[in-house]
Amino acid sequence: MASLTSRLEHTVKPDALRAYLAELISTFLYVFAAVGSAMASRKMMPDAATDPSALVAVAVASAFAFSVAVYAAANISGGHVNPAVTFGMAVGRHISVPMAIFYWISQLVGSVLACLLLKVATHVPVHGIPQEMTGFGASILEGVMTFTMVYTVYTAGDPRHGPLGAIGPLAIGFIVGANVLASGPFTGGSMNPAYSFGSALVGGSFKNHAVYWVGPLIGAALAGILYDYVVFPVQVPGIADGLGV
Repeated sequence: MASLTSRLEHTVKPDALRAYLAELISTFLYVFAAVGSAMASRKMMPDAATDPSALVAVAVASAFAFSVAVYAAANISGGHVNPAVTFGMAVGRHISVPMAIFYWISQLVGSVLACLLLKVATHVPVHGIPQEMTGFGASILEGVMTFTMVYTVYTAGDPRHGPLGAIGPLAIGFIVGANVLASGPFTGGSMNPAYSFGSALVGGSFKNHAVYWVGPLIGAALAGILYDYVVFPVQVPGIADGLGV
């Protein structure tokens, strides 16, 4: 019991509590902007589902919002803003499992709160896949996109690349926006289980929801393993305190 208590003690320290709050707020900011941009596109463009300009608008909003969200939380929690990123960091042992669980809770709550607030305006859109696409194929697509995002997060947060300042979050935002452009018509370009969970819960549909957990978590884990043990295997103390990790 004493051993378990000592292992959990670090999860309730003031710095940890501030990190959870930072993750909640940043995830709220990101999901509010990402879901809100999708809602605005549908409101302004009746044929938003087939209008390329609507996809571009959502991609740009997602890129900017994620960059800001990561930057806002980077020096407090590491700026994960995504359960998949947290999972990748846990696999790479940059964050403890108990603390990662609290990060997940904070991120999910932030997403749900954002979607609840948006529901006041109109129906909240839910991520889904087209009929011609299988759940396996959608999981692969989400996994590949999340792999590229988490790999970028690792690269941007590695102090061996030198101080990047605001460029790091911007780079992460760029890959998020690019992936939304690449996959919007197929899976919605989530790459973020919290984002999909919040919209599914408030929107009232969990159809094919496993796609948005299985793919991103596997992709994130592979990115963390590849970066830490193959590409840059030398461990540097303090990497978890870097930008976006």
